Amino acid sequence: MSLNELWFLLIAVLFVGFFFLEGFDFGVGMSTRFMARNDLERRVLVNTIGPFWDANEVWLLTAGGAIFAAFPNWYATMFSGYYIPFVVLLLALIARGVSFEFRHQKASAAWRNFWDWMVFVGSILPPFLFGVLFASLIQGMPINHDMNMHAGFFDYITVFSVWGGITVTMLCLLHGLMFITIRTENEIQERARRMAKRVWWITIPVLVVFVVMAFFFSDIFQARPVLVPLMIAVVVVMYVLSAVFLWKGRDGFAFAFGGLGIAITVATLFVGLFPRVMISSIDSAFDLTIYNAASGNYSLTVMTIVAVTLLPFVLGYQIWSYYVFRKRVSSKEKMTY
Repeated sequence: MSLNELWFLLIAVLFVGFFFLEGFDFGVGMSTRFMARNDLERRVLVNTIGPFWDANEVWLLTAGGAIFAAFPNWYATMFSGYYIPFVVLLLALIARGVSFEFRHQKASAAWRNFWDWMVFVGSILPPFLFGVLFASLIQGMPINHDMNMHAGFFDYITVFSVWGGITVTMLCLLHGLMFITIRTENEIQERARRMAKRVWWITIPVLVVFVVMAFFFSDIFQARPVLVPLMIAVVVVMYVLSAVFLWKGRDGFAFAFGGLGIAITVATLFVGLFPRVMISSIDSAFDLTIYNAASGNYSLTVMTIVAVTLLPFVLGYQIWSYYVFRKRVSSKEKMTY
């Protein structure tokens, strides 16, 4: 494996980890508006992700930093071409993070209602925008021979990209509801379980439609005619197993298999892209690949040494934090958020 391939793999792993971890954060944030019946229940839901959400976002920051350092041409083309969507995404993430800290600072009902809406908006916009981004990436964008992307509104917003946004949003919502079942107890847990069952019946058809659309709107099936269908089949198995355990009340297994489903879905998109990192809708000769978008060999070598040295400590810290805060959140306890 070359260093170019290694760093593409590492970036894919970072995005997979981000959607697995931050995915349930988004889902919990969305659920605060329609599942919680009062302020106390909203506080319980927010506290289920309170110790984790900021660390989970580090996976996205690290992925962005890795793209910048390992594939600067990919970074330059994508971040300039998607400038407005990324600004909206950033503002949504900021609003969500601020709302977690601000919502409990005043006893005013209007104050809390405003920040609770910011939690919802900051949780539903990012997965939708990420879905639009990844769908448009595999569909192709107008990138010219200078690696510049000149896209109009209808290059970003297509039937396929919008459906990709809906798909990722629904996957995160289902993931978040399953997370609530393993982090809460009593009535909230039961309500989350019932709602997860209903959302499952919506999410899976939405995902199936996205897969069918991907066959017609992208070339990932042609690029990987064996591996992509095989991975999609694995995704189906994961969600079927998740449903089986969900209906049996085995919440931990349901969450684990649902999380694997969303992780393998994201991984499939990267497998279909490889060795490309961005597809040109103008001419395939203008595609950005792991070779023409990469840094020099020396930079990649130094980065690999640093990553191998520090990564075990970062992973160890995050695993430890999940272990420390493994206890279920109860409405009878003092709330942090």
